[in-house]
Amino acid sequence: MAKKLFVGGLPYTTTQDELQNTFAQAGTVVSATIITDRISGRSKGFGFVEMSTDEETNKAIEMWNGKELGGRTLTVNEARPMEPRAPGREGGRGNFGGGQRW
Repeated sequence: MAKKLFVGGLPYTTTQDELQNTFAQAGTVVSATIITDRISGRSKGFGFVEMSTDEETNKAIEMWNGKELGGRTLTVNEARPMEPRAPGREGGRGNFGGGQRW
């Protein structure tokens, strides 16, 4: 069964293709995603890679965790499920205090 890996410490110039090709050295990559800032579109320096088997997942962790890529040290481990977040604020004003309400 495929497992998703968290990959931190990525160089900000790394593309999704480069991430996929890097992890393909450990086996079959099902998906590779670099997380980007919504506004600027720039990489946040981390991403996720999904390997096709548990064995390939373990091999990728052994192969890349603590290793250098593009001058930065990678952190590679099994991704944890996303935790629920507080709902976002609606509207443009919010409750920031100060100022006069109309």
